[in-house]
Amino acid sequence: MAKVKVLVSDKLDKQGVEILKSNPNIDVDVKVGMTKDELKQVIGNYDGIVIRSATKLTKDVLEHAKNLKAIGRAGIGVDNVDIPAASEKGIIVMNTPHGNTITTAEHTISMMMSISRSIPQATASMKSGKWEKSKFMGSELFNKVLGIVGLGNIGTIVADRCLGLKMKVIAYDPYISEENALKKGIKLVSLNEIFTQSDYITIHTPLTKDTKNLINKDTFKIMKNGVRIICCARGGIVNEDDLAEALQSGKVAGAAFDVFEKEPPDFNHPLIKSENFICTPHLGASTEEAQLNVSIAVAEQMADYLVNGTVTNALNVPSVSAEELKILAPYIKLGEKMGSFVTQMCTESCGFTDIFIEYYGDVVKYQVAPITLSLLKGLLTPIMGDNVNFVNAPIVVKERGIKINESKNSESKNFSSSIILKAKTLTGLLSIEGALFGKEDIRIVSINNFRVETEPKGHIILLYNHDKPGVIGNIGGFLGSKNINIGNMQFGRESIGGMAISIVQVDQEIAPSIIEDMKKLPNIVSATLIEL
Repeated sequence: MAKVKVLVSDKLDKQGVEILKSNPNIDVDVKVGMTKDELKQVIGNYDGIVIRSATKLTKDVLEHAKNLKAIGRAGIGVDNVDIPAASEKGIIVMNTPHGNTITTAEHTISMMMSISRSIPQATASMKSGKWEKSKFMGSELFNKVLGIVGLGNIGTIVADRCLGLKMKVIAYDPYISEENALKKGIKLVSLNEIFTQSDYITIHTPLTKDTKNLINKDTFKIMKNGVRIICCARGGIVNEDDLAEALQSGKVAGAAFDVFEKEPPDFNHPLIKSENFICTPHLGASTEEAQLNVSIAVAEQMADYLVNGTVTNALNVPSVSAEELKILAPYIKLGEKMGSFVTQMCTESCGFTDIFIEYYGDVVKYQVAPITLSLLKGLLTPIMGDNVNFVNAPIVVKERGIKINESKNSESKNFSSSIILKAKTLTGLLSIEGALFGKEDIRIVSINNFRVETEPKGHIILLYNHDKPGVIGNIGGFLGSKNINIGNMQFGRESIGGMAISIVQVDQEIAPSIIEDMKKLPNIVSATLIEL
């Protein structure tokens, strides 16, 4: 076979580079530190590119990637990759989700101990020639209550280590079963209980529209006096301005951050200047072991795909052959959109317990396993972000105690092929049906038994309303008053004058405050923002 060309554009451990160079079917170029314009000029020459966090593969850069087939990210986060743009061009995006879980968990515990005993402050004091023993009175971890927000891989490891330190561990994660948490020695509680009961709070959740500013001035008010906050997850989950005020007032005794909303942060920000705040420059994954692990993993994944066609840890396609992918790609795209839609429909803590997937019509002629994976990944992505992919999605579902039920029927319903996804939650049952129009056009055709027809993409406002005159006009008038353009509107109803559903697709992002105001419109029962 003809050699494939791979560009390594960020610093990668030499063992990872060597794995690529040792493959006789791969030519490797290492070009670190290129400008955006320089990258645009050369990226079209390569079949694959290996990056870390420095290289930004934005849409305009990817437009020049005429031969690119794969992007390999050495690490978990892919904030620096425009995944939709890559998917449109048929470029596989892979990450290495397991290489740095241990090291990030250990960094969290290091930060927790440091703020408990004022280790950085005491070190700085001594190095300035002082002996201020009485100034740095510490606090023991023993018997303290640790509240964990997000019980994924890293959160679970932190819990395990802190149980060994004889802390009392409670956690909030609306998508894990109580039984599964208890097996790990962890008590599941509400988010409000995390805030009111914890001596220490550590964050292990992705940054989403639901977790943005999750901890703010209002939540600080209900916390214990002297609480300590640790965040090694993503910047923006804790409101930095509000935390600075809480540290200044003494409500929060100490805080430790490895991540910031803007990186690098403003070094003159009151938070950075706070004496009882310690910080590191996004070092959670920065250990020799972790960098070696992710470098080896991404190199092996890149070689395996470009040479053998095997996809591993892909974020935008499941592991299937190129031939199967041609047929299944529209169904896979539809499945991921359907799953994400269902999870975002949850306006309360969902706590999925059972998932039902029903296939009808021509689709059952094919191998549906990749489509099932796409549905599961779609369900989990709004919860876990980059930490979930097509490979680990079924494992995560199993770990969370969610039961999967799958059925196939060769007889079609209203379409030649359709997929129904039902999710049983602690508060009820959610359902959605999707279908293909033609060979590639994906549509959502039913939501909770309301017949609709909408393309699942962009910014969507899902409304439940009473079927009364003037509702459509009120919705349009309200959005118009906010200078928000409507791209498409779809409606469905149970019966004349009964309950109805409205799907409004708009051309720009919607602030949460606008959704709250929409709920106050006449005859509107609920309003939910869906981002696809």
